[in-house]
Amino acid sequence: MQELASLKDGIEGWQALARRVREARELAELASADEDPTLAEQLAGEMQAIRVELGQREFELLLSGEYDERDALLAIHAGAGGTESQDWAAMLLRMYLRWAESRGFKAEILDQMEGEEAGIKSVTVQIQGRHAYGYLRSERGVHRLVRLSPFDNAHRRHTSFVLVEVIPDIGEEIEIVINPDDLRIDVFRAAGHGGQNVQKNSTAIRITHLPTGIVVSCQNERSQGQNREVAMRVLKARLYELERIRQEEERARLKGEHVAAGWGNQIRSYVLHPYQMVKDLRTGYETGNTTGVLDGAIDGLIQAYLQAQVGEAVS
Repeated sequence: MQELASLKDGIEGWQALARRVREARELAELASADEDPTLAEQLAGEMQAIRVELGQREFELLLSGEYDERDALLAIHAGAGGTESQDWAAMLLRMYLRWAESRGFKAEILDQMEGEEAGIKSVTVQIQGRHAYGYLRSERGVHRLVRLSPFDNAHRRHTSFVLVEVIPDIGEEIEIVINPDDLRIDVFRAAGHGGQNVQKNSTAIRITHLPTGIVVSCQNERSQGQNREVAMRVLKARLYELERIRQEEERARLKGEHVAAGWGNQIRSYVLHPYQMVKDLRTGYETGNTTGVLDGAIDGLIQAYLQAQVGEAVS
């Protein structure tokens, strides 16, 4: 039913756009016959609106991957560097939350580990919305920040690194068999900023998958049962993604391609000093509007990546 509703929305959207184009043509004929400047101004506004919507729909055609229409699980991990990288992780979290809000997506923090002085050590966010994963898969990799440190008394320039992971929320549609004996489940109290407990009862859940070492937790102020359910869903998605990556790496190995993994896979640089620049190292796309990007205006970066992926697929 969800797939049917999604297809229906897509078809109805294109049909509505076609109607607007027909109506605009009729308006153009009226404006031409009457030479009415008011109609001409109205037509110009409508044509611009149609161009914007057409561009958006053409952009969505790039989101044709197997899981692109699904919700996304976004994880942010501060790298080495203590407070510097933890503050950078918090800046990226704010950027993605702002971006999700601008698109009308729902973002829910499932688990968050605060930094000792500032920022966050790690966070997992569920982002719900059509094509959420399709958009955000462009963000996977290491994000590098260069700036004058607000935490350095000498105000020296620092470089910080944060790892961003994005996996599709597979829900219950794909069966992942997990042996209960492979799990270690810990129950603890949800923690707030600085590590203090914010609940009297132990409702937070931490699940460790012993064969892989994957650890997931959920402490978003729900009941213990709900936290456990969400944590298991995240674990299944991570295990599924792990297998997908393994298969991709094996295919690349057989083809003789270079396989970049983990922290070596730097994708983007954000430079705030000595100049202002955000540059995606995979596509070459760059912008000097660092404030806008950190406020969530990342669609240009996403679109450049998706278009580059299409180009690679064609070649």
